Amino acid sequence: MKKPQILIIDDDPAITGSVSGLLEDEGYGAVTARNGKDGLAKAKDKEVALVLLDVYMPGMNGLEVLTALKKMAPQAGVVMISGEADIDTAVKATKAGALDFIEKPLQPERLLVSIKNALKMVSLRSENIRLSLELKKKQVMLGESEPMKRLWEDIERAAPSKGRVLICGENGTGKELVAAAIHENSPRKARPFVKLNCAAIPKDLIESELFGHEKGAFTGATTRKEGKFELADTGSLLLDEIGDMSLDTQAKLLRVLEENEFEHLGGKTSIKVDVRVISSTNKNLAKEIRDGNFREDLFFRISVIPVEVPPLRERREDIPLLVDHFIRVFCEENNKPPKEMSEGAVKVLMSYHWPGNVRELKNLVERLVIMTDEKAIKETHVTPLLSEAKVVTADKPLGDLVESFERSLIISELKRTSWNVSQAASRLGIDRANLHRKMRRYGIQRASPDNDS
Repeated sequence: MKKPQILIIDDDPAITGSVSGLLEDEGYGAVTARNGKDGLAKAKDKEVALVLLDVYMPGMNGLEVLTALKKMAPQAGVVMISGEADIDTAVKATKAGALDFIEKPLQPERLLVSIKNALKMVSLRSENIRLSLELKKKQVMLGESEPMKRLWEDIERAAPSKGRVLICGENGTGKELVAAAIHENSPRKARPFVKLNCAAIPKDLIESELFGHEKGAFTGATTRKEGKFELADTGSLLLDEIGDMSLDTQAKLLRVLEENEFEHLGGKTSIKVDVRVISSTNKNLAKEIRDGNFREDLFFRISVIPVEVPPLRERREDIPLLVDHFIRVFCEENNKPPKEMSEGAVKVLMSYHWPGNVRELKNLVERLVIMTDEKAIKETHVTPLLSEAKVVTADKPLGDLVESFERSLIISELKRTSWNVSQAASRLGIDRANLHRKMRRYGIQRASPDNDS
């Protein structure tokens, strides 16, 4: 295994000599430079994993070299070293991308721990980049239906702006993909795209995840940690399922959105950031506000540009396209020979209600690819995996199929609007009186037991 190359940039020959010897004894490769210009040249010519960079040097100082390094070799980690350390310089170095800041005289144990941690961070970043590239191959937004065309129009309008975006949609519709598309089509596309699932982080840890913390800020805080806002500086931050965020955290988030600055937990220094916040939710935030679970002022801050992601049942004509894509992905991923889905099987999928949306379809196709030995995936393979209550049988007359779908769609919109008939009628593109007539015709009442299907 090739040993990591570490570049030491310091104008003091005693430092470069002693540190390079220490690194070589520990199994690292060491390269030295006596000034910033020489250091940049060596960083460009050699595969450097980490740079130990002095702050005060003649010519280019360490902060200037750091800025140039981040543009020229962004994959390399940087640890700053200085004999005249101060908080302001340390903050500037951290904001510019330094992973750590060590004071002289250098203590070998402290230096080696910092190097080990920095190299681990560099390795994680490289792996994240690799995984992100793999993910982009698998997770793409596909669809040629009218609802998808409208969604892409919304994305194209929202992406170039600086406005905060609120993405609404049911679980499994692809809200994260929409957020990624907005970032990728924005002026920030070359900058970080950071994600935080607000529903997956415990209440007592989410503020640390958002804003970072100082060492000793709370029990278990053994090291200083950057929060998602710092990691997303100059880029975009997706707050996934923001409707699950506690009211206390909402209040602190509101302040950050208003002032574009915050402090680490346990810290006293304000950190200014430039982050475009994109939020997503599967909840009806208007109802959450009425119920006292979500702050109205925060809602107005995050929903400058609202984007609605359609459920799969409203764009069933996209199902064949999605199925073909997922079959190709999972055949390749599982080393299976190419498969195809029969026309009958596709019809069954198009008649299904899809409560789990595209995510459910994706999981189903993966299972079929793995468990079906035949080249052709048939109706007999598909039907047993679907809930019979959600499937409209194909032997019904066309009129019955249309009525069944219309009833299902009306119930869905009524549920999404918390049974607000006026809002549901508006979303369906019909007037309120017409919706009432259809509800009476189909026997739709809020208390109907099958209205939760």
